Amino acid sequence: MNRLTAWLGIAGAILVGFLTAVAGGDGGSRWGALPLFAWCVVIAYAMQWLAFVPAWLSRSERFFDLTGSATYLTVLVVALLASAAVDLRSGLIAATVAVWAVRLGLFLFLRIRREGVDRRFDRLKARLPAFLMTWTLQGAWVSLACAPALAAITSPASASGPDRWLLAGAALWLAGFAIEVVADEQKRRFRMRPENAERFIDTGLWAWCRHPNYFGEILLWCGVALVAAPALQGWQLATLLSPLLIGLQLTFVSGVPLLDARAMKRWGKDAAYRRYRERTPMLLPLPPRR
Repeated sequence: MNRLTAWLGIAGAILVGFLTAVAGGDGGSRWGALPLFAWCVVIAYAMQWLAFVPAWLSRSERFFDLTGSATYLTVLVVALLASAAVDLRSGLIAATVAVWAVRLGLFLFLRIRREGVDRRFDRLKARLPAFLMTWTLQGAWVSLACAPALAAITSPASASGPDRWLLAGAALWLAGFAIEVVADEQKRRFRMRPENAERFIDTGLWAWCRHPNYFGEILLWCGVALVAAPALQGWQLATLLSPLLIGLQLTFVSGVPLLDARAMKRWGKDAAYRRYRERTPMLLPLPPRR
C-alpha cells in the first residue's frame, strides 16, 4: 500500500464518520453546539488516534482490538449518561452491544497475546500512513456499526415499551451472538491441537459455511437495528443501513477476501481444501453437501 492510498483511506474514513454523525444526529438530543450522537463519533475517532501514538512508537498492534471494544463501551456510556432519559429499549440496546464488544475484544486480545502477532498488520505497522489508516478505519467502523444503537439512545422519540420490533431484534441478536461465539470457540479449540497445525477447519459450524463467525456478527447487528428502529426518525433512519454496510465490508472488503486469499495461499494446492471451498457456502450456513 502506497502513501497516497493510505491518506485517501484516512480521508474516506473521516468522511464516513462525518456523514454518519450528520444522519445519526438528525433530530437527536444535543450536547452544547453538537448533537450528542456527533460527540460520540468524535470520541470514537479521538480514542483511536490517541491509542495510535503509543502503538506507532512501539510498532505494536497488541491493543488494537481491545481499544475498539473500549471505544464501543465508552460511546455507549456517554450516550446513556448524557441522554435525557433511558428507557427499556435504550438499556437493552446498550446491553447487547456492550456484551458483544467485551466478549469479542477479550477473545481477540487473548488470541493475539497467545500468538504474539496479528498477521493483518505485518506490512501496515511499519508505515505511518498505513498504520494510522487502520486506526482511523476502526473509528469509522465503531461509529457505523454502533450508529442505530446510538441514534436510538440519543433520540427523543418515545418508543419505550416492548413491541414486536424489540422482541424480534432481541431474538435475532441472541441467534447471531450464539453463532459467533460457538464458531470462534470451535476454531480456537481446533487450533490448540498440535495435529491441526497445518490443517484447515471444516468441522462444526465451519462445515456449514466457511465464515460462520461473520454470519453471526452480521445477524446480531441486524438484531440491534431492529430493536432500534421504532425510536428513529428523519435521517436517523439511514443508520438502519448499518448492518448492510457491515455485511458488504466483511464479505467483499476486509473480512472474507483477506482470509480466503490467505487460505488459498496456504492450502490452494490441497485437493481436500478445494473440495471444501466448492461444496461449502461462503457465508450463509447450509447443511454440508457430500
